Amino acid sequence: MLVSEQEIAELKNFVFQLNSKTDCVVVVEGKRDCRALRKVGFLGKILEFHKFKGIIDFTDSAAKYESLIILFDRDKKGRYLTGKTIHLLQRRTKIDLSYKRKLREITKGKIMFIEQLVCYESFLV
Repeated sequence: MLVSEQEIAELKNFVFQLNSKTDCVVVVEGKRDCRALRKVGFLGKILEFHKFKGIIDFTDSAAKYESLIILFDRDKKGRYLTGKTIHLLQRRTKIDLSYKRKLREITKGKIMFIEQLVCYESFLV
């Protein structure tokens, strides 16, 4: 994958901004997504959707956090989970989708799945 210096700088800033958010939790689909975020330097709290017994169990657990940063994948399933999560949690906690948009903009759409962030590990760590 061809990676520009600007892309690397913006991704470093992206991870820095994620790490500076102390009052929230990042939500991903599974353990590979979690592992990828850790490999690029994210140190904060991560909730893995697939560790829960369905959407209701997940939303009940996620509602106790003040703010959620949703980083579900950009495929059909990820879009479905994003929509369902917003629908079920919109009045219970703050949901931040800006990081998902930032990641798409930084990588110019190359990253469809959060687990693909491991491609940047050697550039960021």
